[in-house]
Amino acid sequence: MITPRFSCSQTEGEIIVSIYCPSIRASEVEIHVDETVFIAHVNPYFLRLNFSHPVVEDDESAAKYDPSSGYLTVTLTKAVKGQEFRDLDLLAKLLAPRPTKQTPQIEVISSDTVDDDLAEKAESLSLEDQEILKAAENDWQLPQNVPDSDPPLKLGLDVQYGFLDMYTGYFRNVGHTENEVNELGGDAEGIFPAQRRILRREHENKKWNEEHYMADFVDDYLQDLITWRHPYAEDTKPFEFTEDENATMLRLPRKEYLSTPVQNHNLYLTLISILFSYAYETRTTQGDPGPESAWTVCNLTPAFSALDSAPYHDEESLDISRYSDSVLQATFRESYRRSLAFPLFRSFALAEACRRDVSDWLIKGKRVVFRCLLNIKRILDLHEVYYVYSKVWVDDFCVWVQSSASEDILLQLGKQVKELTVPKSIIGWDLEELEKAIYAAQEREADSDDESSDGESSDNESD
Repeated sequence: MITPRFSCSQTEGEIIVSIYCPSIRASEVEIHVDETVFIAHVNPYFLRLNFSHPVVEDDESAAKYDPSSGYLTVTLTKAVKGQEFRDLDLLAKLLAPRPTKQTPQIEVISSDTVDDDLAEKAESLSLEDQEILKAAENDWQLPQNVPDSDPPLKLGLDVQYGFLDMYTGYFRNVGHTENEVNELGGDAEGIFPAQRRILRREHENKKWNEEHYMADFVDDYLQDLITWRHPYAEDTKPFEFTEDENATMLRLPRKEYLSTPVQNHNLYLTLISILFSYAYETRTTQGDPGPESAWTVCNLTPAFSALDSAPYHDEESLDISRYSDSVLQATFRESYRRSLAFPLFRSFALAEACRRDVSDWLIKGKRVVFRCLLNIKRILDLHEVYYVYSKVWVDDFCVWVQSSASEDILLQLGKQVKELTVPKSIIGWDLEELEKAIYAAQEREADSDDESSDGESSDNESD
């Protein structure tokens, strides 16, 4: 079945679903409404949406097909007039499966009405068969449980990575590809998280170049990149996704994430590091991606280059109800280090500007954050090697931001990031000492120039 292009809008009492399904027979359209679930089926198209509130199919509802445009317009009545249906523009959220019911309630009406033969057969079913029957009563969604905190027993050498550690096998043949950002080499599939972090930091220390940093510190050509403002931070017009963005949304995976509070806490931190990399890329290209854009985004993101995701702090006890300054500083520390070790422009002031971009996007909410992720996905998908990071990270983040991310948490993080101070001392490369040496050298040069000028003036007076 094909998922068609569609859009949703609302009035005071109705929900309007516009579905693009050209060259169909209107008489064959099947529409089903069950509280929050809307289903439209006409061969070869199938659309199933989950709304935030119930809708009904009554006398005021209607379905019209326009053969000239190919659009089927379905008008549904809100169960509660005037109720606002939020996130109708987040298509991936509408397409997500209905949340699993954790404890389905079963009510026995009367034991006398149950046929004895059927009861005996039901009792003889295996536990697996009983679960399947329960799933059928519960919209055919099998129960899913969040795994325990203890890692599962691994019979092979492969370890998980990527979004919620759901992936493996994507780097088995990495030695035969030109993956210049992979810092784990051909052993990427067998290196555990703690070792990934050690290898990543060793690689950063090797790539750190004091002379490169000092040269960029004294030159003025980076000022245009530092003062540049991203359009998403400046734009105050009402938000509306483009046709290309809507088409990309429809191609995203349909998933429901059963993540723990700790995992959610860490996902927001990893999201910050991904947005920082995108901020650096957009500033250095002035919003016009080039051949090196995919390399830049991947290289500056620890979760991509070394499969090393957040958290990056060393606190033993973690309060997942808040984000402390030390936790956020540790997150940005890793992004700052990479921005000072790998790309062409290595400036602490540029890194600070990227942090402010991240703050602006978070404050504007999930739609702007989602648009940034779509841009990252577009950049990576066009690359013949780095598209893999879109598969194991960005695709899932796009879905998660739409369906699960909290506007309140994004706003809270945005405000904290805006006020955050990232000391140069936590980077680990003596940046302050290097800058003091630069200032001292500039003062000596200025004094030397003054002495030369005084000497020339004395010679002229003697003449």
